Amino acid sequence: MTSTSPRTTVPDPAAGEAVRAADRAHVFHSWSAQGLIEPLPVAGGEGSYFWDYEGNRYLDFSSQLVNTNIGHQHPKVVAAIQEQAGRMCTMAPGFAVDVRAEAARLVAERTPGDLDKIFWTNGGAEAVENAVRMAKLHTGRPKVMSAYRSYHGHTAAAIHLTGDPRRWANDTGAAGAVHFFGPHLYRSHFYAETEEQESRRALAHLEETIAYEGPGTIAAIILETIAGTAGVLVPPPGYLAGVREICDRHGIVFILDEVMAGFGRSGAWFAADHFGVTPDLITFAKGVNSGYVPLGGVAISGEIAARFDRRPYPGGLTYSGHPLACGSAVATINTMAEEGIVENSARIGESVIGPALREMAERHPSVGEVRGMGTFWALDLVRDKATREPLVPYNASGPDNAPMAEFAAACKRGGLWPFVNMNRTHVVPPCNISESEAKEGLAVLDEALSVADAHTAEAGASARG
Repeated sequence: MTSTSPRTTVPDPAAGEAVRAADRAHVFHSWSAQGLIEPLPVAGGEGSYFWDYEGNRYLDFSSQLVNTNIGHQHPKVVAAIQEQAGRMCTMAPGFAVDVRAEAARLVAERTPGDLDKIFWTNGGAEAVENAVRMAKLHTGRPKVMSAYRSYHGHTAAAIHLTGDPRRWANDTGAAGAVHFFGPHLYRSHFYAETEEQESRRALAHLEETIAYEGPGTIAAIILETIAGTAGVLVPPPGYLAGVREICDRHGIVFILDEVMAGFGRSGAWFAADHFGVTPDLITFAKGVNSGYVPLGGVAISGEIAARFDRRPYPGGLTYSGHPLACGSAVATINTMAEEGIVENSARIGESVIGPALREMAERHPSVGEVRGMGTFWALDLVRDKATREPLVPYNASGPDNAPMAEFAAACKRGGLWPFVNMNRTHVVPPCNISESEAKEGLAVLDEALSVADAHTAEAGASARG
């Protein structure tokens, strides 16, 4: 496994201000009120770190958007992109191209079952869009079911299937998307007390929803194998197998969204490997090439691929299987295999991150639950451990979100860049992070949690006492 020490840089505040001014003048940022944001000008990154023009260095516990699975500027992947650019920058998707085919072979080699055909996209949302289209064409049915606690992207079908508030402003109410509650024992909708109860009752809820919607109207069920942005929700034993059985019984296509969970993030090539389940379609992106060049795809089962042997698939993208992107994927997958990065993710999660987070939960009144695996963890932050009241309200903003904003600021002051969403902080560093780097970040996180602790019921009781 390659581990690089981040190079030192000479601060250049004037250059940073120029970048900031140009950004504010011309860049329209996603998911943001443009006048209320101040994006950090970034000067560079290497390994598990990136830095700004002021000379501040940050340990990247967010992996940007949980996609730089091999860290920043991995030299083998950078060299592969440079080599590919010198040989063939682009070629239309209708041609057979060596790196396009090799990247597909390397992905297919790692997918479960017979998901051996790969449709290339530019990212995860387009992968979901095309997987849903394939399912509807395969079944001739109009509806797709997804969980409320989910994120599937921001294209038309993907955002309707998303379960978080980003859907609200984009929801036409007429896209054939049906939502249901997936399992989440810590905040159970099913009054469950054990994982076995939660799994069984969540499956019963799904069965009932299908019955009311009409099984013959449902083309697919799509689930994040491990829900990512919604809180790193690891499904309880038996749940995914139960969904597979329900899909088989009703002729429903089972889609697993591995955009965030795949390629080492969970400590396996695909998170499905942990649960012994083979879906009909897998969507992927992010870690397939650590986001160095935009790339995503759909891994397709033999049965669904055969549907289009004599019938054209009505979909395509100008940059499907882009040579630069596929070249970076070949290098990324080979590097991950050569350097044992998937195994490192599993080991760091089991021996370093998991134990440290659970120990923090014992000491910090703000930590309600720890969950995760590999380099894919979340802390559910609460005001009161007994009632499990979230530290901030659902979809909080402004003053209501102050406790989480203060916590995030404390992380950044300590040189740690966190991934924060609603009342949760996620611990999602590069999958090849070293043990010493992981411990460095965990120490900063531990200290920053004292800021969250100050907003708990326990702190209020101490102040009153």
